[in-house]
Amino acid sequence: MLQVNYIRENRDKVLERLSVRKFKQPELVDEIIKIDEERRQAQTSLDSLSAIANASAKQIGELMRNGKKEEAEVLKSETTANKEQIKNLSEVLTAAEEKLFQLIVQLPNLPHESVATGNTAEENEEIFIYGEPAVLGENAVPHWELTTKYDIIDFELGTKIAGAGFPVYKGKGARLQRALINYFLDKAVDAGYREMQVPLLVNEASGFGTGQLPDKEGQMYHAGVDNLYLIPTAEVPVTNLYRDVILKEEELPVKNTAYTPCFRREAGSYGAHVRGLNRLHQFDKVELVQVVHPDHSYETLEQMSAYVQDLLKDLGLHFRVLRLCGGDMGFTAAMTYDMEVWSAAQQRWLEVSSVSNFETYQSNRLKLRFKGAGKTQLAHTLNGSALALPRIVACILENNQTDKGIKIPEVLVKYTGFEYID
Repeated sequence: MLQVNYIRENRDKVLERLSVRKFKQPELVDEIIKIDEERRQAQTSLDSLSAIANASAKQIGELMRNGKKEEAEVLKSETTANKEQIKNLSEVLTAAEEKLFQLIVQLPNLPHESVATGNTAEENEEIFIYGEPAVLGENAVPHWELTTKYDIIDFELGTKIAGAGFPVYKGKGARLQRALINYFLDKAVDAGYREMQVPLLVNEASGFGTGQLPDKEGQMYHAGVDNLYLIPTAEVPVTNLYRDVILKEEELPVKNTAYTPCFRREAGSYGAHVRGLNRLHQFDKVELVQVVHPDHSYETLEQMSAYVQDLLKDLGLHFRVLRLCGGDMGFTAAMTYDMEVWSAAQQRWLEVSSVSNFETYQSNRLKLRFKGAGKTQLAHTLNGSALALPRIVACILENNQTDKGIKIPEVLVKYTGFEYID
């Protein structure tokens, strides 16, 4: 979440950056400043009265030690009203702090200066396009027909077991999934990331720390009896490894990677754009998470974006990079790059990765700090998909379909053990 001091001292800039997001509740900013002023006044008065109470307590003790009991009793009676004021002010302060918290968690992160104003995906900025679209034969079909033809993914069987959006991978389809996961993990480790294996369930504190709660509770699967949430991405548990942690400056950057299944309760919709692997409730993903010095976070963002692009190049995919406009960014992000791969059979772009810099938005919630020669300060956090599997698989199947079968990208053959799905 945003820092109260920053909001108070930079009101106009906060409002200007929120307008880039087309934020619909700008009045919250002035309300936060007003409640914060009430909180600070209550704190100042409470500190003053507490100091008087402490001084009186010392004086009473000294009088008692010197045998001046009557004088001590008089002073005790005079402090009764002071104690009542302290109690009342403590209640006012607690109420103000709770109100301030409830308001500030409703504010999204402030977009970076380079993020354009906009509402929808159509207003995102195209940075560049790599490669050329695959040229398919007349008999080319979308991936949901290919999966049936080669018996590698069964959507109906998954629906029988769990419901729509939970496919069953079979034979070479399952092996392709495993090959991609191992390939992505090996590449991440080679790039200096430490592999982690983390819980697939998280508590409320973890969901709050990375910004999924209270903003996205409706999109997460909730295990009500234990009050735990199935993770929507490995970002949540991996970043929360550093909740309430003070790192040494020399430990930065922290670079972790993890493979996990991901679970999302997507809003119900229909049509080709959500058919097959295009949108699932459960899917596999390899995630990258970094904790870095604030001076280096945007340099790191560019490096992470370039890393994901290299993965797509290695897979031989035609893709483009978008910088999201303010209105299309996630609640917690200050800047996001999306990578979209061209589906030759569907004739449309499919998002396969988002790489985001959250600046101090998550670390303020997490109390994730670092200490160097100077004072302790909040670190910056970043994360990126490297990569999410479903749409990558969809594009590999569609773009590489031939009369002989589906050709496996060369970099994956040593992982799959076969060159074609046939």
